[in-house]
Amino acid sequence: MVSNKQLKLLNQLKQKKYRNEYNLFVAEGIKTVKELMNADFEIHQIFALEDFFNQIQHPKSILISPSELKKISNLKSPNEVLGIFEFPKKIELDRNGITLVLDDINDPGNLGTIIRLCDWFDVRKLVCSKNTVDCYNPKVVQASMGSIARVSIIYEDLETYLKPEKRPIYGTFLEGGNIYQNNLEKEAVIIMGNEANGISAQISQLIQHKITIPQFGQNQATESLNVSTATAIILSEFKRKTSF
Repeated sequence: MVSNKQLKLLNQLKQKKYRNEYNLFVAEGIKTVKELMNADFEIHQIFALEDFFNQIQHPKSILISPSELKKISNLKSPNEVLGIFEFPKKIELDRNGITLVLDDINDPGNLGTIIRLCDWFDVRKLVCSKNTVDCYNPKVVQASMGSIARVSIIYEDLETYLKPEKRPIYGTFLEGGNIYQNNLEKEAVIIMGNEANGISAQISQLIQHKITIPQFGQNQATESLNVSTATAIILSEFKRKTSF
C-alpha cells in the first residue's frame, strides 16, 4: 500500500527543485525500471503490481494494486511498476571520442529521444546547458526508454566547458556546410541548438565547423527538421564516416 508520506514524495518529485533537493527521480514501466536496476542505480523505492513484485523479490519493493498504480503514475496507461531511484554519482567526462552538446533544448520528449539516440550510436557523453530541460524530468526518463541508464549526462556552462576543448567543434546551422560533403572526425564535439532559436550567438563563436543537413525537397517553405530527428541524422553520418 502507498502511504501518505510516499504520495507526498511522489508528487514533489514532479518538480525539479525537489528532485535536486532529495537527489531522487521517478521511472516507470518494466523496461525502464529493469534497465536502471541492471545499471546499478540505487533504489529508493519500487511500487509494483503482483507479477513484477514476485519477479524481482527486492527488499525495497512494495506490492500495490492496479488502482494504486494508476493513482501514482504519470502515464495514461501505467505499466506494472513505478520506481524511485537515486541520482547517479556526479562524474567528470573525459574529452575523448564524440561528445554531444545540447544548447538549451526545452522539450522533454526531444531530450529523451536524444538520450536514446546517444545510446544507439554509442555516444556515451552528453553535455547539456544549464537551461536545457532536466534529464530526470519524468517525461524525459520515459522518452529515453531506459537509455538514460547508459549515457553519462552533465549540466555545464557551455562556454566554460567548450573553451579548453582541443577536439574539433561542430555545430548545426541552416547555412552550414553540407554534412555529406564534409570531413568528419572520430574525436569531436557536436553541438545541437534550441528548437526555436538554434545555437546561441555566444556558443556559435566557439564553433570551428558549421554543418547542415541539406534539403532535397523543392518546397522551400518546408519547416526545418525537429532537433531529435536532426540529431539522428548527424550522429548516423559521423558514425558512418568514422567507424567503417
